[in-house]
Amino acid sequence: MESRTDRLVDDILKSYDKYELTENINAENMLSKDILIDVLCEIRRLLFPGFFDKNKVRNEYIKFLVGEKLEFIEYNLKKQITMAFSSCCMGECKERGVENMANDAVSGFLDRLVVLRDYLATDIEAAYNGDPAAYSTDEIIFSYPGVFAITVYRIAHELWNLKVPMIPRIMTEYAHSLTGIDIHPGATIGKYFFIDHGTGIVIGETTVIGNNVKIYQGVTLGALSTRKGQELKGVKRHPTIGDNVTIYSGTTILGGDTVIGSGATIGGNAFIVSSVSEGMKVSVKNPELQFTPGKI
Repeated sequence: MESRTDRLVDDILKSYDKYELTENINAENMLSKDILIDVLCEIRRLLFPGFFDKNKVRNEYIKFLVGEKLEFIEYNLKKQITMAFSSCCMGECKERGVENMANDAVSGFLDRLVVLRDYLATDIEAAYNGDPAAYSTDEIIFSYPGVFAITVYRIAHELWNLKVPMIPRIMTEYAHSLTGIDIHPGATIGKYFFIDHGTGIVIGETTVIGNNVKIYQGVTLGALSTRKGQELKGVKRHPTIGDNVTIYSGTTILGGDTVIGSGATIGGNAFIVSSVSEGMKVSVKNPELQFTPGKI
């Protein structure tokens, strides 16, 4: 007599056959999100030495530690990138080979680590200078969710520029899940970028942000319409934000043709679908408050 468990097993196996998009059985190249998170954490320790290490980092053995971290990152990232290319790459993989492509991508990424530190140093400076509630840069590095999200974005963006599939998005969505800050790895963001508070921020794939930009919680830099779905792939769908722009909480700015000029200030809760000239201040007219007697 067939048991209840046997019936459940058969039903689940049938669902695997019915919905092939949601199963990955017998896959030769399987990405590991857990390993990628480990790699991401190790890159973060390399970029901010002494902040997130489990043991005290001393100057006398820092060279050994850096070399050890680089070896871990290179080995594991290369394996994961090889799998990503094997799963997603078509014609180019046949010509160059996935191993060669992975080697080039990892080498290109490692060569950018010093540049990443340069950018992140400006982000920390912008956070400290822009937030009177911050009492030290250490506090910012340790605790600010915006800095964590920006750090992960900048790492993922380098891999995105090297045309590594899937992995950049896995990384930024990991940061999104922890912080509520959704930055697509394809976005282009300049130096001295500061996210204050951070929760509920969305920055779309084709967004371009200049230098010294500050945004508050609940800001969306999104697409005006995505009804055409995959037909819009590669199209500039998200806004361009100039240098020295401040965008206050709850604001939505949409559209690939929308440009916020340098030096502009966008007040809270604005909804913008057209360009704003340089130096302009945009604000929403205060809503009228109504007061009615309450019950005692």
